[in-house]
Amino acid sequence: MLKTNIEKTVKLSVQGKIHHPSYAVSPYRISHNGEPMVLPATGGITYNVKIGDPAFGWAGDHIEPGVSIRNEDAQEKSALLAMSCIGNTAKVLTGDAKGALGYVTGIHGGVDHIIIYFEEEAMENMALDDKIIIKSWGQGLQLLDYPEIKLMNIDPELFLNILIVEENGLLKVPVAAEAPAHLMGSGIGDMSAYKGDYDIMTADMEEIKRLGIDKLRFGDLVLLRDCDNSFGRGYLKGSVSIGVVVHSDCIKLGHGPGIVTIMTCKESKIEGILSADANIKNWIKK
Repeated sequence: MLKTNIEKTVKLSVQGKIHHPSYAVSPYRISHNGEPMVLPATGGITYNVKIGDPAFGWAGDHIEPGVSIRNEDAQEKSALLAMSCIGNTAKVLTGDAKGALGYVTGIHGGVDHIIIYFEEEAMENMALDDKIIIKSWGQGLQLLDYPEIKLMNIDPELFLNILIVEENGLLKVPVAAEAPAHLMGSGIGDMSAYKGDYDIMTADMEEIKRLGIDKLRFGDLVLLRDCDNSFGRGYLKGSVSIGVVVHSDCIKLGHGPGIVTIMTCKESKIEGILSADANIKNWIKK
């Protein structure tokens, strides 16, 4: 098993409420082909889109599977985004679904949502503004034998369940696909990879299909080639990052499936092993 500082990592409460979907005064979104479209998008409770479902093909834009929560206080919102990690336990505090348990599946920058999976029965009993508490755990997690590889945004137990292979000083990680740096769009250049995602651009569907990216599912692991997420997000030849698909494909130019970083290295010390089973739903502790 990989050696980590798991016993030194801190569990901390963060909280938000189910956020109502919101639109500008005009409901239209403009596609990369210049088409005005009115579609379901971010926020609320998405009843029929789940972790493990395809990230492509929905009649929607930036669809968030499951329940989307937010905190409106600026500093508390920042903490909610920065401390929540994929795989963390979430619990409903108010309303008819009080006591229901779920787990974090995504951090969506821009709209500042935490995305949480719950069973269908629980979601049917939820209402907008219901409060949800998260047992945040994972920031500060380190690989003791690989200090050059940074970990972020991942629950320690979930991370240790991923079938990572150590070989000749490299970590081989199961991934569903690989994305080159030239496809990384919205979110590129951000100062931190700890508070959201960035998108694989999908306007060039021929390239997307060539790379098998069109087959991605919510929760899949993806290798990002020549992408350094250590202290922000940018291009660095030879660097490697691993991320999780958190929201759907998008119609806007420069956008596509959202990827939250969980591992990054400025050197080529992470390799991807293509696997149809490279999805967090297969490793998460229910």
